[in-house]
Amino acid sequence: MTILAIGGGGFRSDTRYGATPGPLVEHALDLSGAEAPKVCALYTATGDDVARIAQWYACWASYDRRPVTASHLALLPMPNVDDLRAHLLAQDAIYVGGGSVAGLMVLWRLHGVDEVMREAHEAGVVLFGVSAGSLCWHSGGTTDSYGPELRPWTDGLGLVAGSNCPHYDSEARRRPLYQRLVREGVLAPGYAADDGVGLHYVDGDLLEAVTDRDGASAWRVEPDGETQVTTRRL
Repeated sequence: MTILAIGGGGFRSDTRYGATPGPLVEHALDLSGAEAPKVCALYTATGDDVARIAQWYACWASYDRRPVTASHLALLPMPNVDDLRAHLLAQDAIYVGGGSVAGLMVLWRLHGVDEVMREAHEAGVVLFGVSAGSLCWHSGGTTDSYGPELRPWTDGLGLVAGSNCPHYDSEARRRPLYQRLVREGVLAPGYAADDGVGLHYVDGDLLEAVTDRDGASAWRVEPDGETQVTTRRL
């Protein structure tokens, strides 16, 4: 049961196709063990934005490392597949894009995607994603889903233990807020990831942190007594 929660990035800019799969995306496909993986994208967190979905398909047009069957699941204005459960369970990997994690979770629960994700996880489908697509697998974290000011969010699927903070090195307000919320007990102890870092979980526990960017890190953040917080670089 594998999850790769990416702090930021994952795809690389390309002048012809807009973006191409980066090493972390390739790593998620590697983790599936499939020679010709089927991978489905969910852009629920950006309202199933058609431009992002189009870019998803375009990025695979330039990918020649192995055969990949790409698809997407949209929920707005209505689901684009007749049986979303069957579609998701037929995948080798499922990718979740960034955006509003709070909005994502509302729509997932409305359509039963949350329970299907649990089922897919137990069935061995690799779950991976960036930002909101990292937060959603945890118990909670820091989000700007409610407006420009970052706020705590505690409504995650909890498929992995603890909380999460993406963009730990690229958004200045993330790090101090996350540390304070963990120190105060608002968020459970957890893991933060710089952009370009993936947290690789197996059976709900962190196995390793991987990166495609020099100097990028993952961090364990947990309270130390009643007034302090400990951050440990992994």
